[in-house]
Amino acid sequence: MYYYTRRGRKLASFSPLPLPAAPEPGESEEVTFLIDCPPEERRASFLAADPRHLTAQRDSVEWLDSRRIDAPEPELPEWLARRLKHGGLRAVNFRHPAWERVVFGERRQPNRKRVNLLAVGDVGGTLLTALKLLGGENISTIGICDLSAATVARWTAEMSQISWPWNYEALPKVEPVAPEHLFECDVFLFAAAKAVPPVGSGVQDVRMAQLAANRPLVESYARQARSAGFGGLFVVLSDPVDPLCRAAYRASNAGPDGKWDGLGLLAEQIQGFGLGVMNARAAALAQQDLRYLSFLSDGRSFGPHGEGLVIANSIKKYDDAISRELTEQVKTANLRIRELGFKPFVAPAVSSGAMQLLLALRGQWHCGSVCLGGVWFGVRNRYTVNGLETESLELPDELFARLKETETGLRAIE
Repeated sequence: MYYYTRRGRKLASFSPLPLPAAPEPGESEEVTFLIDCPPEERRASFLAADPRHLTAQRDSVEWLDSRRIDAPEPELPEWLARRLKHGGLRAVNFRHPAWERVVFGERRQPNRKRVNLLAVGDVGGTLLTALKLLGGENISTIGICDLSAATVARWTAEMSQISWPWNYEALPKVEPVAPEHLFECDVFLFAAAKAVPPVGSGVQDVRMAQLAANRPLVESYARQARSAGFGGLFVVLSDPVDPLCRAAYRASNAGPDGKWDGLGLLAEQIQGFGLGVMNARAAALAQQDLRYLSFLSDGRSFGPHGEGLVIANSIKKYDDAISRELTEQVKTANLRIRELGFKPFVAPAVSSGAMQLLLALRGQWHCGSVCLGGVWFGVRNRYTVNGLETESLELPDELFARLKETETGLRAIE
């Protein structure tokens, strides 16, 4: 084990690094662990929840069941092992160009965040309404931006007329924000969509039909985030959520020569909010059908908002046939709304968007797509003072095989 000090901060690593050496830290000293791995396809920092997180050269869906991580388990000093066990160890990749910014950046955040929302169409308008009503404790101001000035004026006026009587400052204030100021915030919500197949079009996977149209949009704003030096949370709500997260990351980190330079958004800054509604749909079905009842107490949802989704009826008593049946019902639930002649945007905007964002801001477990080995994969995760944590469970072999199949499918999308 090697120990270092830089700018008054104690650091530890398994690797000899070109940093000033230091004695072993004391039990109560704050320590950041430096890993030394290829940085392009992984998070720059994360909460180390298993010793093998510190030796693995890459992350992947194996991190959802730490028993399956293909890396040696290191021997840690007792004080460091205790710190890791209790969620007190942050790992930062020394090879990432932004490693010092990550280590020495200000981690304290304002209690109430400034949120900027791009596009107030069907999803954006519903999301805005939910955040206005639910976000008073976590959000100070919501800035809205749209191509239509009339749309912005309408929603600003409507939202200003929503308040509790005699407690007029309890809810977030909604105000216009100019495109050039979109990244003067703590959270940026991308809800723009260039094209949505109309009801009755016969398109089965509406989300993937939107990829070609929406990718240039998200890439443009990801590059703007890079130029602005944006340090907040970049949330993708537009479909297809998971590939668009990956596109945003790559575009933001492309230098003048088009190659990855690591000077844009960190992978852990980007999260896709599409899984929440899939989880809620599974719960709704479990409340209607006793065959799925175990989902309510021990079920999980994984993967993308669409093709590749994995619903597990239970982790402890996993039934592959029941889980696949439930997955298919959840995956096609939006088609039932379309068959009624409506676009299915209300539940996604609230369950995937507003609810997951508020949980994330509170540091609580939520459903979201995070970077695992260069693809964005929907999991149960949370933000902690020591970095992003993904839930790790003992996953049955049949379930894990489904997750690997989904990972392969997501990686094939370019």
